[in-house]
Amino acid sequence: MTAKDRRLAQLRAAIGDVTPREALTLQAQGAVLVDVRETDEIAQGSPPGARRLGRGFLELRIEEAVPDLNQKVVLMCATGIRSLFAAEDLMRLGYTRLFNMAGGFTSWKNEGLPIEIPPRLEATERERYSRHLTMPEVGEAGQLRLRASKVMLLGAGGLGSPAAVYLAAAGVGTLAIIDHDVVDRSNLQRQILHTEERIGTAKVASAKLMIEALNPATKVLPFATRLSSSNAEDLIRGFDVVVDGSDNFPTRYLVNDACVKLGIPNVHGSVYRFEGQATVFWPRYPKTRGPCYRCLYPEPPPPDLAPSCAEAGVLGVLPGVVGLLQAVETLKILLGIGEPLVGRLLCYDALRARFSELELLRNPHCRYCGDETAFPGYVDYEQFCARAA
Repeated sequence: MTAKDRRLAQLRAAIGDVTPREALTLQAQGAVLVDVRETDEIAQGSPPGARRLGRGFLELRIEEAVPDLNQKVVLMCATGIRSLFAAEDLMRLGYTRLFNMAGGFTSWKNEGLPIEIPPRLEATERERYSRHLTMPEVGEAGQLRLRASKVMLLGAGGLGSPAAVYLAAAGVGTLAIIDHDVVDRSNLQRQILHTEERIGTAKVASAKLMIEALNPATKVLPFATRLSSSNAEDLIRGFDVVVDGSDNFPTRYLVNDACVKLGIPNVHGSVYRFEGQATVFWPRYPKTRGPCYRCLYPEPPPPDLAPSCAEAGVLGVLPGVVGLLQAVETLKILLGIGEPLVGRLLCYDALRARFSELELLRNPHCRYCGDETAFPGYVDYEQFCARAA
């Protein structure tokens, strides 16, 4: 018996083999089936529901996939050899209930057990997103999730521009953009989606050109229309996240109300001169119910207390900072990682180079997101905001 054979025998004695059918039964009973084969092998088929972690990154990714050290884990490879060594490494990490699938995927397939062909990244995608793929928090599964995601951007202006550029660069599969305006020369100081030669062009058309040049794989849905009570739900429904880069109160209230009704997270941003704010309004946040925009602003402020950028001006790079924060929050939500800005308002003072954070409390009596509150319907938002004058 060779040294390798002796080592394998010792591992089998310590870990224990199970047949593919026994592995399937354990999986049905709650065990985690971990496929440690390489990406090109997994592309040929894998058991449904298996965690495809790969041998090279197993130790980096296993804790997120299986946080409980006492959880039953069945490891598999092509023939049952690599998975034994993978189990040995998990033993060193403290996992206590490990099993090795004898015969690996070859035996699984020969026994006629269920197989699925998992989605995979193309070679060009693996090259483009290589810096994501090395991160355990993203990896191939996260990148595939981004590719399947749909994000709605309200506005292709100062906030929407950086958000759109970085979401497309990150690999979000579908970006819809709503904006009824055309490119003006005064936009170019801050709205990086547009260029001098596209002055007079619809902003959504200009944005589509820019985004598709950056990442042809991102599908851009341009809507050169004004958001209204009659079309808001139809436009927003079906999207994973809404990024609100609007610059007027009627649209902000309308976006909020539609997102509350549809249960979609609303990544909000605003800028004024040298100051910016970002937060996530998401009353249905799975971890804890967050506030909505109406919890923060039950009534719109008077116009003289909230002048527009056209009236008060804005430092050209400031929307870039806030728009990027919105993009970061959106990616965190899509990937299901980190702590989104739910119930927190992040404030940025550019002149003092200072970030501060305010706690936002949900109003349990809010007419739109309060406890046991039925959706009261949409209102005339122009008239509602005009009352503040």
